[in-house]
Amino acid sequence: MDTIVYIDGFNLYYGALKNTPYKWLNVQALCQMLLPNHNLVKIKYYTAKVSARRNDPGQPVRQQTYLRALQTIPNLEIVYGQFLQSKISMPLAKPQPDGPRFVTVIKTEEKGSDVNIAAHMVHDAHLGLYNTAVILSNDSDLVEPIKIVRYELNKSVGMLNPHKRPSYSLKQHVTFMKKIREGVLRQSQFPTRITDTKGTFHKPYSW
Repeated sequence: MDTIVYIDGFNLYYGALKNTPYKWLNVQALCQMLLPNHNLVKIKYYTAKVSARRNDPGQPVRQQTYLRALQTIPNLEIVYGQFLQSKISMPLAKPQPDGPRFVTVIKTEEKGSDVNIAAHMVHDAHLGLYNTAVILSNDSDLVEPIKIVRYELNKSVGMLNPHKRPSYSLKQHVTFMKKIREGVLRQSQFPTRITDTKGTFHKPYSW
């Protein structure tokens, strides 16, 4: 089956990679292990460029190093959304009687990946680029494009779930679902040292 995999990078990171030693993930190797009977026509990876934080100024450098590693995968395309950071005022859950009732926090959010995945998945189906679409995400916002692709365009839709519990809304409409387990992550790592057309680079030391 000709298959395109649509990966929500932030959903993957926060669902399966954060606080683990598996951040140096070769997503092609992961997909080949979980989808052995599929012809992987393309892998589309959706993310946004992060900004440096006061407590973690090296975060953008680590991300760029990882994106450089992903770009060594021949059939992979990176699609960028936006990473937004803003200060907002929020109420305290348990304010002290004589203390402030609100606190100012820094809110960070990634915008665009769910919309980009939905648009590309439906558009690629209309163009006949795949028999099966596979989403690597647990975002219930993708229910509607999944329903369009499966029930109206008659394509198979699979799900690789990076979270402990799958979205009930997604689970109802996908053709099949597989959980991303630790053993697969362990076996799907890039080599520590990678060479591309620009030279040799290494896995971030803190990873």
